[in-house]
Amino acid sequence: MTTTRRPTRQRAALAELLSQTPEFLSAQDVHARLGDRGDAVGLATVYRNLQAMAADGEVDVLRTDDGEAVYRACATETHHHHLVCRECGRTVEVEGPAVERWAEEVARANGFTDVTHTIELFGTCTSH
Repeated sequence: MTTTRRPTRQRAALAELLSQTPEFLSAQDVHARLGDRGDAVGLATVYRNLQAMAADGEVDVLRTDDGEAVYRACATETHHHHLVCRECGRTVEVEGPAVERWAEEVARANGFTDVTHTIELFGTCTSH
């Protein structure tokens, strides 16, 4: 669900940085890169905006093995999942029509509606 939020200089700086960065970044990494570029954005503001951008579907968010949230600009506007290399972090957005059908069937069979899901696949890419 996309919410209209007031555009701010800070959010625009985050969006620009993420649009130019193919890999997933932690909030701390985003904060450091913004500082390196001369964009003065507080760490709390980075966290708040990344969470809002994720809620609005503007960025993808993954949880690393240690539970840290990492963010990347969405490459597609449609619902998708990720295939992530454990070695280098290379990430491919993938569709999963069979998964979507399965999720709908499980929800329906158990009397659930308005179900959402996130699926991340981790492996090792051919570069390693």
